[in-house]
Amino acid sequence: MDMTAFIDAWKTKQEITVEELAALPENEVELVDIRDEVAFERGSLPGAHNLNPLELQQGGYDLPEDKLIVCICMWGKISLGLAQNLRQQGYTAVSLQGGYALWLQRKLERETAEAAEDEERLKRIEGSLRKKFKHKISTKFVEAVCKFDLVRPGDKIAICISGGKDSMLMAKLFQELKRHNKFPFELVFLCMDPGYNEMNRRIIEENAKLLHVPLTFFSTDIFESVFHVEESPCYLCAKMRRGYLYRKARELGCNKIALGHHFDDVIETNLMSMLYSGAVRTMMPKVKSTSCPGMELIRPLYYVHEADIKRWRDDNGLYFIQCACKFTETCSTCHTDGTTDSKRLEVKKLIARLAATNSQVPGNIFHALENVNLDTVLKYKQAGEEHTFLEQY
Repeated sequence: MDMTAFIDAWKTKQEITVEELAALPENEVELVDIRDEVAFERGSLPGAHNLNPLELQQGGYDLPEDKLIVCICMWGKISLGLAQNLRQQGYTAVSLQGGYALWLQRKLERETAEAAEDEERLKRIEGSLRKKFKHKISTKFVEAVCKFDLVRPGDKIAICISGGKDSMLMAKLFQELKRHNKFPFELVFLCMDPGYNEMNRRIIEENAKLLHVPLTFFSTDIFESVFHVEESPCYLCAKMRRGYLYRKARELGCNKIALGHHFDDVIETNLMSMLYSGAVRTMMPKVKSTSCPGMELIRPLYYVHEADIKRWRDDNGLYFIQCACKFTETCSTCHTDGTTDSKRLEVKKLIARLAATNSQVPGNIFHALENVNLDTVLKYKQAGEEHTFLEQY
């Protein structure tokens, strides 16, 4: 079929299925992902372009007229309206039925069906942490564990799995540490289901199966509890999740929980505290719980950069869920009005712009809190008590 006939065949259609798209030659299709840049960065269809939906509606892009334009959002709903708008502009455009979510689900189903290859794939994934990513990831993980004394003899640690790239990588690193440990400690791979939809729950389970991470699931109704909270729902959600994790870990006999916060989370928190709270604070590598006496929180990815985690993920062809809360489902992954930029994303972009001209900026932000000179600060707090430079003047 020539290109004219191919285009004409799609002019009367509104949607394309995942299977139909897979059967089309790449040179006949233009993939347009309209999700926000954070969602796109975490994963999309190969060859897709991340374009702003508002600019698309206003004719702000020069799209190819001799290709089928396939619009992609998270669930295939918002993209349906955008495809109709593009058809009115004269393009041949359709929406991907079920969106990126269904495409990802189908991909995982195909990978699961190839069970015979899973063992070999697991060996490659684990081998990459011992070879290709040893310096950037594994060594930095061990450095944090040793420097901050995060794992001690007799510990029973709950490795908290959210389903994202960071926590799943942390699980594999702990398995490797356990395999070569010089003293006894135990691991529990704890995954709280705060109200995941069926697809996200399945993605977590399939990834855990592929990576041989034995998950201990428990369910809560946190998403339902905070869904209608208008003021600071994310803060409340995070606080509730932390509390549930502490309690469940203690119930399982653990004395520590491990979270997957990495180097970038640390420096972003540093800068956010200064810019938006007027305080110098950071994520500590370990914290004693005040709500659950005897429990401790540790962050063993403290020195690992997010870019290296992404490279490990992409190099091994892995796909993980994003933040899967209902706020994300309804506004962050598919929203089109540009309101999804959080303060953390704003700071992340700022650091990236500064690092583009000076690569030492991220490291300097990190090391700033290791180089605090109390002789040159106006005030500081210690053990809850405020001190001023005038005391020693």
